[in-house]
Amino acid sequence: MSRIGKKPVTVPAGITPTIENKQLTMKGPKGTLKMPLRDEISYTIKDGGISVQPANDTKRARAFWGMQRTMVQNLVTGVSEGFTKKLLITGVGYRAAAQGRNLKLQLGYSHDVNIDVPEGIEVKTPDNTTIEISGSDKQMVGQLAAEIRQWRKPEPYKGKGIKYDGEFIFRKEGKKK
Repeated sequence: MSRIGKKPVTVPAGITPTIENKQLTMKGPKGTLKMPLRDEISYTIKDGGISVQPANDTKRARAFWGMQRTMVQNLVTGVSEGFTKKLLITGVGYRAAAQGRNLKLQLGYSHDVNIDVPEGIEVKTPDNTTIEISGSDKQMVGQLAAEIRQWRKPEPYKGKGIKYDGEFIFRKEGKKK
């Protein structure tokens, strides 16, 4: 039994869920998100909530149960509040600058790194060592943050690189003389 899957997803006022053509659509103040529905799971929209239950008693249906409920919850949160990831840049000469739909990173390479920001995602740089990524789709926000971090992962000796806000980098001591 899935403990998460048992709980219905509450839908706040101002958000309209619809199910048609094996697709769940959420409309809210932050936009519209769609998710394809699994055959193993049955989805029902009841007064102020969405209930997710396994369609049959197979192991595969029970395996998808909790994950599908969490994905529905992410749709509701995305169209109501949105998601935000914050990246911190540490290192001498490492900088970031948002320029329209482009993010320019200076990370110690012989060239600048230019990253195109996909539609539906907003990137801000409050200062030159902080990047804030926000949007309604949790997967797209996390994917863009991971791609940016991939250019300079934080290293354990000096701590230089790009890390998530709140991420702990285990520091190593280095060589002894």
